[in-house]
Amino acid sequence: MSTKSTSSSTTDHKEIKAWVEKRGGKPATVKGTGDKDEHTGILRIDFPGYSGEGKLEEITWEEFFEKFDESNLQFLYQDKTADGKESRFNKFVSR
Repeated sequence: MSTKSTSSSTTDHKEIKAWVEKRGGKPATVKGTGDKDEHTGILRIDFPGYSGEGKLEEITWEEFFEKFDESNLQFLYQDKTADGKESRFNKFVSR
């Protein structure tokens, strides 16, 4: 029997970092989306072994949260899938 999956959202840095690290993820940016002045590009969470391989570049949490706050983003995420398994679903949305 499946259960309904629900999403949550947060802007809390500690909560985001804990959710990501619990799932083995790392803060990243899409390669080629930053500029030459060292500005961080499009934010993503990289889960090694998934679709981001070769497309994402790891960044520090400091760089990640600086861009996150500058861009006025909110982190939308899911703890469990509909069938109760740990979820990696996440998305960045405007506040």
